[in-house]
Amino acid sequence: MTLLSAIFLLIIIMDPIGNVPVFLSILKNIPVERRRKIIIRELLIALFVLLFFLFIGRFILQSLQISESSLGIAGGIMLFLIAIKMIFPGANAMTTHDEMIEPLVVPLAIPLIAGPSAIAAVILLMAQEPNMWPEWALAVVVACFISGVILVSAETLAQKLGERALLAIERLMGILLMLVSVDLILDGIKQTFNI
Repeated sequence: MTLLSAIFLLIIIMDPIGNVPVFLSILKNIPVERRRKIIIRELLIALFVLLFFLFIGRFILQSLQISESSLGIAGGIMLFLIAIKMIFPGANAMTTHDEMIEPLVVPLAIPLIAGPSAIAAVILLMAQEPNMWPEWALAVVVACFISGVILVSAETLAQKLGERALLAIERLMGILLMLVSVDLILDGIKQTFNI
């Protein structure tokens, strides 16, 4: 995987466009001037979590004796489930939040930005090619930055594009993510059976 494909993969997994309506809903009772600060804070928390798992996740897997092929298959299954939710959106219990309280860490930073699939993806990147750690760290930073730009301009995007356009973009990203997930599962199966 190249730096550009890693950035693209992480952006699709983080799904900032799909998260625009969720962020607007969660932050609707927060004063407008506070929203940007909250989004930036949550992005920094998510960035820290992803970088932590990028560098430490491999050792956690080794201590639990989880193979790279198992991680690939599990990561692919998680991405596949996320892709299905993106293509066929519905109620998501993971994102419930008391709207009168300012969110901290949950649900904006985790699981909306740095969710299980994003964490699995960074661990998998590092497990497959650990010598490319500077590229993977840069990919995480750039993906978080691009997601941040989209989420900070959430209200403008929602007004200009409209709900239907946002939904169409999210579904397209879901289809791409489904293709990536199937590829990860197949790679994991090939590694398991030495095909």
